[in-house]
Amino acid sequence: MGLIVATVNMKGGVGKTTLSVNLAACLAKNHGKRVLVVDLDTQISATLSLMPPHDFAKIRKERRTFSHLVYKAIRPNGRVTLSIQDIICRYVATVNGLDLLPGDIDLYDEFLVSEMLHEKAVQDGQVDFAQIWNRFERTLVRGILQPIINEYDFIILDCAPGYNLLTRSGILASNFYLLPARPEPLSIVGIQLLERRIAKLKESHNLDKNALNIKLLGIAFIMSGGIIGRYYQQVIQRVNEDFTPAQIFKTRIPMDVNVAKAVDSFLPVVLAAPGSAGSKALIKLTQEFLYKLEAFDSLYEANKTKMNLSKLD
Repeated sequence: MGLIVATVNMKGGVGKTTLSVNLAACLAKNHGKRVLVVDLDTQISATLSLMPPHDFAKIRKERRTFSHLVYKAIRPNGRVTLSIQDIICRYVATVNGLDLLPGDIDLYDEFLVSEMLHEKAVQDGQVDFAQIWNRFERTLVRGILQPIINEYDFIILDCAPGYNLLTRSGILASNFYLLPARPEPLSIVGIQLLERRIAKLKESHNLDKNALNIKLLGIAFIMSGGIIGRYYQQVIQRVNEDFTPAQIFKTRIPMDVNVAKAVDSFLPVVLAAPGSAGSKALIKLTQEFLYKLEAFDSLYEANKTKMNLSKLD
């Protein structure tokens, strides 16, 4: 079964999409992994980082975007007949093993969600509406992805900033989450807010705080201009106080104009300018990403062995 990894931060403009699409491209191209990028952001940045606007306009006209799968989950007996296999765009950016589940500028209708959940509460005779909502939130993204999870090594969710329904559901569907950040004071606020939100999310869904799923895989710093010299050390020190070394990526993504230029070519920078400083750092970060997963696997196996031995005692 593929691992689901959410890329998320409460604050926007921290390099979330840059990290998502370049990590996915590196995993597919350099490591031979089967990877699916899922765009959960109405800004559709991940989608437009992997395909030109005219291609997106065509698939949107054909209703081949994530929004139609959300509508199908809300109204199973509705007019949407396309499956997730029909909607996934294969072989994007001409990379074998790299697929995309395109986003949309309108991903879901809040009124339809509320109406459906109210109807379900009435049908089930549920007095506690929060329980109905939590169940839907917990199963929405996971349920949409379930038919294709086994087809991939990694499913990377590019989540919207803030804390909307799809971001919460994406986090709940994930095994791990990545936290991109910039070395700026407000970015630290975004980190802190996310950690509090996730703790509250686990609590409201009665999830074990130490459960294997929904684990922070690491904080990845993406550099920004001007403010770095003034605040960089303060920010890094603050993060080092709040998190363990294992929770922070050693690789930093430097400022590189090629990263911005790559967006104009609708390609990740690791494909558009593989020799650039930004590209080399992202390639190195992908290797570190895999090392971190191996460390989690080793820890999980050790804990499992320990538990089995204790049962024998």
